Amino acid sequence: MKLEKLKINAYGKLKDKEIELKKQINVIYGKNESGKSTILNFITNMLYGISKNKNGKAYSNFEKYKPWDGEDFSGKIEYVLDNGETFEVFRDFRKKNPQIFNEKKEDISKQFNIDKSKGNEFFYEQTKMDETLFLSTIVVNQEEVKLEKNEQTILIQKIANLVGTGEDNVSYKRAIDRINRRQLEEIGTQKSREKPLNILLRENENLATEKIELQKYRNTRYEIEENKKNLLEKFSNSEIEREYLDEIKKILSEEKIENEKIKIKENIKKENNQKINENKKEILEIENGNKKILEKNNQKINSLTENKNKIKNKFIMIFILLILLNILQCIFIKNIIFKYIFLLTLPMFLIFSILFLKNKKNKIKILKKENKNEEEKINHEKNNYLNENKIIEKNNEQLEKEINTLKNNLKININLKIEKIKNNYLNKIKNKKIFEIHNLQNIEEQIEKIQKELNSIKIKLHELEFDKENVETKVDDLMKIEELLVNNNEKIVNLRRLEKSMNLAKAFLARAYEKMKNTVTPKFTENLSKNINEITDGIYTNVMVQDDNGLVVELENGNYVEANRLSVGTIDQLYLSLRLSMTEDLSKENMPIILDEAFAYYDTQRLENILKYLAETYADRQIIIFTCTEREKDILTQFKIPYHFIQLS
Repeated sequence: MKLEKLKINAYGKLKDKEIELKKQINVIYGKNESGKSTILNFITNMLYGISKNKNGKAYSNFEKYKPWDGEDFSGKIEYVLDNGETFEVFRDFRKKNPQIFNEKKEDISKQFNIDKSKGNEFFYEQTKMDETLFLSTIVVNQEEVKLEKNEQTILIQKIANLVGTGEDNVSYKRAIDRINRRQLEEIGTQKSREKPLNILLRENENLATEKIELQKYRNTRYEIEENKKNLLEKFSNSEIEREYLDEIKKILSEEKIENEKIKIKENIKKENNQKINENKKEILEIENGNKKILEKNNQKINSLTENKNKIKNKFIMIFILLILLNILQCIFIKNIIFKYIFLLTLPMFLIFSILFLKNKKNKIKILKKENKNEEEKINHEKNNYLNENKIIEKNNEQLEKEINTLKNNLKININLKIEKIKNNYLNKIKNKKIFEIHNLQNIEEQIEKIQKELNSIKIKLHELEFDKENVETKVDDLMKIEELLVNNNEKIVNLRRLEKSMNLAKAFLARAYEKMKNTVTPKFTENLSKNINEITDGIYTNVMVQDDNGLVVELENGNYVEANRLSVGTIDQLYLSLRLSMTEDLSKENMPIILDEAFAYYDTQRLENILKYLAETYADRQIIIFTCTEREKDILTQFKIPYHFIQLS
């Protein structure tokens, strides 16, 4: 695997920065506080995400590297796997998951597993290397190789731990010692009287003696409890009977209410019938009154009509007479003025006759109209009564249906409900005679009787409680002792189980340690010996771990010395050599080797050796060296070792 490009948009104090990395050795040079450690953390956080957990620190990585100004907090990293597949990862550090693109720039983020706490695990799936393993193997920090003379035993122990157990902070002997100490402190042995197991066993002996003394009080309590149990059973039975009767009473009360509703409907029907009869009487009276009024009005009309006809006939006779007189006066009267005046009587009479007859006709017409209006008014009133009767009769039909339905269904529903209640209580009630009571009054009397029984039982129970208090204290003491015995026995069982677990753990550790020494340790020591031989130009040729002397190094002359007798620089080389040897077989990818100020305390000779060793041994790996000096650059240039130099401003 090879990192190709870093694009830092905003991360810590770095902003708008791009860094291209080459295949083999990359030297990233910058003075202190120029951002080298920030870049290293950027790489880690891009691949594994950034933590918001402080883990005992003053600030979390998220808080530490979040830019103070602006909203952007993101970057991109490009890398290629050993099979040639290229990937780009863009991460907005404010979000849990990144965006992952293949070489076709397709978003393939959903192709990888997403853990709820860790987020997208794309890099682990590609390399089979988690963040802890990444930081503890391929990344070597200055703090891990920097050690003063008086602290060299610590690093010797870390190397021995790595070789012996595979973890630099895990020591087999310390683990066994800790288990033994915990076993002594938390469990104890047969000889340790004041340890938990022995204390519990002695306490159980004393508790058993007290238990025997208090057993006699339990029988008395049992008798009280038995009487109480019988009373409570009787109380329960009576309560069930009362509940049953209450439910039956409720059903019968409902029946009574429904019957009252039926009576109300019947009364409404009866009142409706009365209203119909009253309306019929009103209609009859209207019909009779209408007949008299119409007869009276018809008489008036007939009288006016006859009178009009008589007058009309008289007017005709007079009009004829006037015509004859006018003819005569035209023959005999010679006075022209008188003649014309007399002639005017004819049209005047004609006009008078027409107006008079028209007036009579209008009066007859008005009487007929009044007669018709009166008839319509009477018919309207009659129809109102008839329509009201139709509505009432229709309502009565509906009421009749409802009454019949209620009567038919009520008894059936009541019987079904009562039967259902009986079935529910059939197996609960012992006194079967209670089911024979159906009368509401008898039910109320029986409920009152049961209530008296319940009150009597309550009094007796109270008396038993009073008797019980006389022995309760002793029995409570007995129960406390029994509870203590149970708890102690549980603790003893747990301690025995813990003791067994610790013995098993020690046995498993012993077997694992032996297996480690026979399989993994030889491989570690072989790689370590090879590395230290090349780094020190053959001064130290072999490294091994002994149970008695710990880490032992073979000198060039064949002599063996304990590692703690070596110089600090040599011990630093040992630890770095071991870390480099661990990069083999940890991942299915040839992971880069990242060294952050790892050579700060190397002299020139050691630095030359390690750089030549890295260039030759790990030629197939990408190496990234963070440094604040130009020594690495000068030595690589001197020995014509290809490298890519990046200077931070």
